[in-house]
Amino acid sequence: MMLKIPRLVPLFTAGAVALAALAAPPAHAAWTLNMTPGISAMSRQIYGLHMLMFWWCVGIAIVVFGFMIFSMVRFRKSNGSVADTNFLHNTRIEIMWTLLPVLILISMAVPAARVLIQTEDATGSQLTIRVTGYQWKWGYEYVDTGVTVLSTLDSASNRARELGSGIDPTTVPNYLLEVDHPLVVPAGVKVRVLITGQDVIHSWWVPALAIKKDAIPGFINEAWFQIDADKTGLYRGQCAELCGRDHGFMPIVIDVRSPQGFQQWLKAQEDAAKPATPPTATPAPAAANTASSSIGTTRG
Repeated sequence: MMLKIPRLVPLFTAGAVALAALAAPPAHAAWTLNMTPGISAMSRQIYGLHMLMFWWCVGIAIVVFGFMIFSMVRFRKSNGSVADTNFLHNTRIEIMWTLLPVLILISMAVPAARVLIQTEDATGSQLTIRVTGYQWKWGYEYVDTGVTVLSTLDSASNRARELGSGIDPTTVPNYLLEVDHPLVVPAGVKVRVLITGQDVIHSWWVPALAIKKDAIPGFINEAWFQIDADKTGLYRGQCAELCGRDHGFMPIVIDVRSPQGFQQWLKAQEDAAKPATPPTATPAPAAANTASSSIGTTRG
């Protein structure tokens, strides 16, 4: 029997492609399907609440679909099973499958309400920052300090994103997730953020803080966070609202520093914002002294 080589070519090609895909280096972005526990006690509570709801849903799915599959297989008509008329409109069963979902909802609602109340409690904050969304950048105003920071997509990402730039985006560190001026905040300090928009609706989303608040023109949304003292470093987010054609180029970068490092940075920004003091001119001799001198000379 003659071997038909042309028919084997697609099989070899598919096998080569599969091997190449398996041997390829890992992607730069980490594929995660779950929430992050975050960098604050509040974000971890939200993560715990999320996991509680998730496992409740998994348990309900297992019970419901397991019962359905068991019933369809065990009591199928081809097996000679006959429908049980006593099961229909059974008072005990009606009470059970009404009471059980109510108890499940209560067990979900109580911790959810407690966490929701805590997320809205910004009392006792030690630093207030006004966050303003623009097309397409973020403005950060440190209230009562006179310090304002305008955060825009960094120049390297901005050049690489342009059509015909000839720049490979994979060669740009933190492509489309880097800014020229990050938001600098202290660790271990309760920070209150007032979020608004200047032109259209934006959304300030930082997964590590478990904060996602809309920035609406003419309206102020409030949130707060207190980052763990040992979680200094850079954390990234993005605008999560369709705010215009360059919506995808509006990243958020938070630079978490120690309280001492933050105070040094804030002092440097305050000094830079102060207007330069003009040099003091040397005062001219008083006219009265000159006149007195002339009069004294005449009298002599």
